[in-house]
Amino acid sequence: MPKQKHILVIRLSALGDVAMTVPVLKILNQNYPELKITVLTRAFFKPLFRDLKNTTVFSAEVKTKHKGIFGLYKLARQISKENKFYVIADLHNVLRSKVLKKFLRCKRFISIDKGRAEKRALVSGKIVKQLKTTHQRYADVFEALGYKIDLSKPIFLDSAVLNNKVLSLVGEKSEKRIGIAPFAAHKGKMYPLDLIKKVIEVLSENYQILLFGGGKQEVEILNKFEVEYKNTLNLAGKLSFNEELDVISNLDVMLSMDSGNGHLAAMFGVKVVTIWGVTHPYAGFSPFNQPQDYALIPDLKKFTKIPTSVYGNKYPEEYEEASRSISPEAVVNKLKSIL
Repeated sequence: MPKQKHILVIRLSALGDVAMTVPVLKILNQNYPELKITVLTRAFFKPLFRDLKNTTVFSAEVKTKHKGIFGLYKLARQISKENKFYVIADLHNVLRSKVLKKFLRCKRFISIDKGRAEKRALVSGKIVKQLKTTHQRYADVFEALGYKIDLSKPIFLDSAVLNNKVLSLVGEKSEKRIGIAPFAAHKGKMYPLDLIKKVIEVLSENYQILLFGGGKQEVEILNKFEVEYKNTLNLAGKLSFNEELDVISNLDVMLSMDSGNGHLAAMFGVKVVTIWGVTHPYAGFSPFNQPQDYALIPDLKKFTKIPTSVYGNKYPEEYEEASRSISPEAVVNKLKSIL
């Protein structure tokens, strides 16, 4: 019997980027059950991989004990002591992962082509076209190893059974559930909160609204929304990450910015409507397997420089609320058309 091949997959951050590996690994998992996968990522992200067979997570604490050159050396020693890898699939391809690969015993590795030059051209306006998606870039890494991954035939994670704690919050399902995650890492990627309130006000008349976010300030804002609108529940700060994933897997649709929650919902095959600000789907960061018309884009005749950056961290001051050009009615109508 041939020896089981063991692949180390490196993808350390951020949440959305790590979540985007899951649909790819799910297909790899299904098509090549003989493979053993170890994912090197942050401990917090471990629940993302809970339903993947032959897959374990090795936690990297890059902000504490695995910080810096010495920390990465210590991390490499730990991993190598416990595992022997056939190959390293570097889905991150940053300085940290490059240093780590030098310390690991396995000297065979494949790194993702992030298409940095293409993305710079897109942001500068030199090209205006759909670039290869991040999911496909991940798949290309495994295809280079001889493992064909057809993303046009997706395999989604199953929806979870809600435990008693979660059910005591959200209740038994009696109406359609809409998840709304109104926050993003940068303000230029967010839909203005006064407009998201108008969306919630209309939708809460006929649907259950479940709000997602994190951090003290976001929790305070969402708590106010919960009080202000009927059929609206803020889940931020009330559940573990595992339990949040359980709830997300049971949504009928998710409304997200260009941010992590959209990618979490897409792992389960949940329909995801995204609101885009200074970034654009052309850069390849749309949630997995979602139709193009589920992405709501600002008025590009008015905001001609979009995308102003790949990650939404750079934009002219007057572009900060570019997404205000998307009407609440357009958002509501898109969600209703899906439901």
